[in-house]
Amino acid sequence: MEATLNLGLIFSEALAEVIATVTSIYLQCELSDEDTGFEDITGVMSLCSKKGGILFISAKESDIRVLCSCMTGIPEAEVTNEDIEDALCEFVNMTAGSTKLRLSDPDYMFSLSSPFVIKGKDITIATKSKTHVISSVLGNGEISVKLKFVC
Repeated sequence: MEATLNLGLIFSEALAEVIATVTSIYLQCELSDEDTGFEDITGVMSLCSKKGGILFISAKESDIRVLCSCMTGIPEAEVTNEDIEDALCEFVNMTAGSTKLRLSDPDYMFSLSSPFVIKGKDITIATKSKTHVISSVLGNGEISVKLKFVC
């Protein structure tokens, strides 16, 4: 279980660093033993390896709009749905890539799928009983982003 928590921390730190680097917005991370659920829009990527899994990054559309605006320089009111989806896919891609670089264990040398977006809060992920779900919430009181890794 400790290895799973460390993996959760690595993913969460990678996401926080990615967001800070591309938006200059700093989010604090809280790991959670409980499933944090999903928000309006979720970026997804499969990470294939001996110890791979699926990465989910989820947030309210309004929060991704703010992050997208900061990342691209497009005024919030002019950010399109396509811009939001592209930004979220980029967060997923950069987080997975950063995590891959941080892990020295050959069992975690992921092959990364293309990221994609799912819209809607009523997403249910059904897993086998021995599957681990790592959840964290990153926030600063104004913006909140949820990370989930199912392995």
